[in-house]
Amino acid sequence: MPQSRPGSPSRPGPSRTPSVWSKVTKSAGPSRNNSAIERPTGPSRASSVWNGPAVKADTVHAPFVGTPYTNTPETGSLNEKGSGLGRVVGGKHKESNNEAGVGADYGQLLEINEEMPLTLTELVQQDGKEYIMLHFAPGDPENPFNWSMGYKRFVTAMLVLMTLFIGLATTAYSSGISSMVVDLGTTNEIGQLGLFLFNFVCALAPMILAPFCEMVGRKVIYAGAYFCFCLCFVGLALGKNIATILVMRAFLGLFGCVGTILVGGTFDDMYEPRQRSEPMAMFSYIAILGTVSAPIYAGFIDLTIGRRWIEGIQGLSNIPLLICIFVFFPETRGGVCLHKRAMILRKATGDERYVAPDDIETPSLKAMLKASSVKAIRMLATEPVVFAFGLWIAFSWFVVFLFLSVIPITFSEKRGWNEGVAGLPYISLAIGTTLGWLAHHLQMRKYSKIVDDPDRKVTPEDRLYGAMFGAIWFPIGLFIYSFTQYGYVHWITPTIALAPIAFGIYFVFESTYSYTADCYGENSSSAIAGQGFFRNTLGAVSPLFASQMFHGMESQWAGLLLSLLGTALSMIAFFMYKYGPRLRAKSKRARQY
Repeated sequence: MPQSRPGSPSRPGPSRTPSVWSKVTKSAGPSRNNSAIERPTGPSRASSVWNGPAVKADTVHAPFVGTPYTNTPETGSLNEKGSGLGRVVGGKHKESNNEAGVGADYGQLLEINEEMPLTLTELVQQDGKEYIMLHFAPGDPENPFNWSMGYKRFVTAMLVLMTLFIGLATTAYSSGISSMVVDLGTTNEIGQLGLFLFNFVCALAPMILAPFCEMVGRKVIYAGAYFCFCLCFVGLALGKNIATILVMRAFLGLFGCVGTILVGGTFDDMYEPRQRSEPMAMFSYIAILGTVSAPIYAGFIDLTIGRRWIEGIQGLSNIPLLICIFVFFPETRGGVCLHKRAMILRKATGDERYVAPDDIETPSLKAMLKASSVKAIRMLATEPVVFAFGLWIAFSWFVVFLFLSVIPITFSEKRGWNEGVAGLPYISLAIGTTLGWLAHHLQMRKYSKIVDDPDRKVTPEDRLYGAMFGAIWFPIGLFIYSFTQYGYVHWITPTIALAPIAFGIYFVFESTYSYTADCYGENSSSAIAGQGFFRNTLGAVSPLFASQMFHGMESQWAGLLLSLLGTALSMIAFFMYKYGPRLRAKSKRARQY
C-alpha cells in the first residue's frame, strides 16, 4: 500500500511541531486585571491540554501542551491568579473535579448541569474578538494522550489491520490480470492499467483531500472511506467489462489512500513523541508487507475458483474489521472533543465566546490546500534533501511494482511454474520485510541512547545509521537476482535474493520519513507529501512497461541496470550523514539544530 509518514521526529501525514508563540493582550473582564501573556499561534492543535500542577503567583510554567513538544522553555508563559484563567465542570463530574490537582490557582469554577469533565478555560483575543478557549485538564480521561497504553495499542491494531487489507488489495489484482484479459477480451497492457490507476490516484488524492480530512474528526473519515473501500470489491468481483474494472480500481485507490493521509496523524493524537517510533515502524512494516504478500495466495485463488473471487474474498475478509471500526474505533482528535464541549457550554450558558483551540487556530482551507499541493511540489523541486530522499523512495516503490511482472517472468515463463506456485517466491519478500522491521529496532535503540545522552547533541543525521547499514542490501539483492534468473539455475537462488531486496527497501522508507521529518519540522508535512506524490507516481507507471523492459533488455541486463541505480542511490544516506548539516544550513525551510 502506498503510505506516507507525517512530520514528526519518528515518522508519516500532518506535522505536529512546536507552536509559534506570540504576545497577545487578554482581557479578564471588569472583575479581573488585564495582563499580557503568551499563547500559541500557528498550526492547529488537535489536543490542547493544561499541563502541570497548581502554581502560585509569579511562577513560570507551561500551561498548554497541545502536543508534548510544547512543554519547553520557549513555550512557557507567566500566568497569575485571575489573569483570565478558569475552570468549568458539570453533572456527575462535580464531585471529583479536584482529583486532578487543579484548584483555585487555575481560576474561578463554573458549574453547569450538563455532563462535562473538569475543563480549563482561558480568555483570549484574536482579530479583535474575545473568546473563552477550552483546554483539557491534567488527567482528563477523554484526552487521547491520557488513554491507557493497552487501549492505544487496540486502536493501533485496528489501523494496522486496515493498512494490511489496503496493501493486499493494491497488488492482489495483479495475479488475476492474465485470466481477466482473456475473460473480458482485452490486452494485458489495458489490464495493467488497473495497477496504474490505483497508484496514480493514491499519488494525487492526498494532496487534495488531506486538508479536508484535517478539518473533521478522524473516525468519520476512517469509517466512511473504509466502507466505500469495501463496496468497491463488489464492482471488481462482478464487473462485466474492463471499463467497470478500471473505474473501480481508481475508486479503490481513492478510498484506500485514507491510510496515507491519516494514520500518522492519528498516532500523533495519542502518542507522545518518544512513543511514536514503534507504532510508526509497525505501520511502515505492515504497509510494505501487505503490498508484497498478496500474490502469495491470489494466484491459487485464480487457479481454483476464478479471478473474480480474488476480489470477492478480499471484500468479505474486510467486513469484520469494518464492523469493529464503526463500533469500537474512538475519535482520536482531541480538538473534536473540546469542540463538542464548547457547543455544550454555548448552549448551557448562552455565551457564544466558548471555543476549542481548533475553532480559531486552524489555518484556512486555502492555506492547507497550498501546503499539501503547491508547497509540496515546490519543496520537492527546490530542496535537495527532499528531492534526494524522494528519488530514493520513489525508485524503491518503482521496483516493488516492477517485480509484480518480473517475478512471473522468472518463475512462470522460464521455469514453467503455474500461477499459484509462481506466487510463492513472494514469501521471500515478506520475510525480508519482516527482518528489516526487526533490525530497525537496533536503530531505534541507538537513537534513544543518543537522546538520553546529555553530552550528545541530537541531529537528524542520527536517524541514518540504519539506512547506511540496511539500505545497501537493496542493490545487493537486485544484483544477485539479476544473474540467477536463468532457467538452468536452481530456483532457490533468485528466491533467496528477493529477501535482501525487501530488507533494504524497508530501511529506505524508514530513513526517508524520519530524516525528512526531523529536517523540516513544521514544513515536513509538505515535504513528505511531495515525496509521496513522487513515490506513488513512479509506482504507478512501472507495471506499464516492466514486461517490455525485461524482455527487450533481457532479464539479467535489466536487473543489472536496476542494481547499479540502487547502488548509486544508496550513497544518499552516507552523503547526507556527512553533508546534511551544510544543506540544512543553506535551506530557508529546514530546522536548524
